[in-house]
Amino acid sequence: MLEPLRQGLPPIDPSAASGSAICTLPACYESVSGARRFTRKTLNGWGLEERFDDVALVVSELVTNALRHALPTETAPQGPPVRLHLMRWSSRLVCAVRDPSRESPVVSEAPESAESGRGLFLVDSFSDSWGWHPSPVLGADGPHSAAAPRGKVVWALFRLSDDV
Repeated sequence: MLEPLRQGLPPIDPSAASGSAICTLPACYESVSGARRFTRKTLNGWGLEERFDDVALVVSELVTNALRHALPTETAPQGPPVRLHLMRWSSRLVCAVRDPSRESPVVSEAPESAESGRGLFLVDSFSDSWGWHPSPVLGADGPHSAAAPRGKVVWALFRLSDDV
């Protein structure tokens, strides 16, 4: 899941990994506040309380997008759930939201009067970088399996120090 994050960045030293946490979110908008609570608890546990506001805003936008644009309709079958992954290294923090949609996220310019449509602009503004890639197939026989990808992962990276 992390290989696309490594493109264009110095390599991540596996021994520098400090932690990871995963939260499965139900398909309802109340999940956004649950994702923020999970993020606060995780960041506090990692001693990163000062990063909460920016990270929580990005988590809120990524989870909202997954719930709004990626979940199946009532007539479509239920795919895998939305999952929030928080991963920390000594020099960076990654927030990744996995959802069942194969559709790429689209940055668009919202009209000034619009109440929504600025989520990815905010993600871009508050994180150091962001992107997306197809999600690996659960249970596939390796990275070159012929099976179709199952959903996508949208991620945002935050630098924690100037060492990267």
